[in-house]
Amino acid sequence: MSAAHGNAERERPAWILPVIVLSQFAATSLWFAGNAVLPDLQASWGLPATAVGTVTAAVQMGFVAGTLCFAILSVSDRHPPPTVFLCCALAGAACNLAILAMPAGLGPLLALRFATGFFLAGIYPVGMKIAASWYRDGLGRAIGYLVGALVVGTAFPHLLPGLSAGLDWQRVLITVSAIAAAGGLAIYLLVPAGPYLPGRTRFDIRAIPRIFRSRDLRSAAFGYFGHMWELYAFWAFVPVALAAYAAKTGLPDLNVPLWSFAVIAAGAAGCVVGGLIARRRGSAPVAFFQLACSGLACLISPLLWHAPPAVFLVFLLFWGVTVVGDSPQFSALTAQTAPREYVGTALTIVNCIGFTITAVSIQALTLLSTVLDPAFLFLALLPGPLFGLAASRRLL
Repeated sequence: MSAAHGNAERERPAWILPVIVLSQFAATSLWFAGNAVLPDLQASWGLPATAVGTVTAAVQMGFVAGTLCFAILSVSDRHPPPTVFLCCALAGAACNLAILAMPAGLGPLLALRFATGFFLAGIYPVGMKIAASWYRDGLGRAIGYLVGALVVGTAFPHLLPGLSAGLDWQRVLITVSAIAAAGGLAIYLLVPAGPYLPGRTRFDIRAIPRIFRSRDLRSAAFGYFGHMWELYAFWAFVPVALAAYAAKTGLPDLNVPLWSFAVIAAGAAGCVVGGLIARRRGSAPVAFFQLACSGLACLISPLLWHAPPAVFLVFLLFWGVTVVGDSPQFSALTAQTAPREYVGTALTIVNCIGFTITAVSIQALTLLSTVLDPAFLFLALLPGPLFGLAASRRLL
């Protein structure tokens, strides 16, 4: 470690990482805000039962469009990352609030959720960049915490109605928007760009064929794609599965929003613990093991519908831990196997393809939910882990 490097590490305020993590959690709570209030919107606006998949897919495609746009225009390179984070947090919060003022209908709701996803592209990746500007040693641990914050932030909108049955959907949206705006302000006021701010990395679409010539890169990317087929579709349909299980087993008192929060938020433990283990064992074994566990959960999921409630809920919590714990490790493997001069392009295009896949799998489950017994619905996610395991095996 150089003297300058050591001085920078010693001079970093102790509160930098907690502020970044809490801000990431706050701002990414916008991600599933629409899903948390969707049952109320379906009841009051007459939205179809398939709206859960369509609304979630709209956010995903907005994120894909935003990621590509921000990368091509080098937004976080041309402007201070904390400013970009603040502006996108405020814009995303405004899109979330606009649902209160728009006419009832699926079309306007989809447009606003797409816009929210677009601005999330200036929150999640930019938060990573801000963390990287403050950490060189220990960056893997910091990124693990940030992905964990994304997971808890994604789950958070389910917590509000779960804790307060009398909280109407308007107040849920207002609360989430206020928290997201506060997260953006915290980053802007308390966390300037750090001494290790990464240099300018422009997105170069012409480099994509060269990037995918690497067999190791393809293994890491295809493993990530299989993981993404499962992840967001599982998250989107956790409340559906819980409600269906409660109806089938006669559990009218099951707190579906609260358990939805618990199952999704459990993934934060998978990210953090997986990151700590990866420091000793490497990213590939951790990613492979967690993807294998979540694939096994897909396979045996129909059997658990006949289990007692305690077993069913513990099973979902286990699945929640493993379904996302491999995500930061696949991203690390992508960065490690990409050509050095094209790391930024590789991460951008792999993430864009991955989130596009989530929109397809969500829509697939939406269509299948109209014809399949809920007990068999998650079997449709099994091809993702199987493909990811086959693709990433060589990295072991």
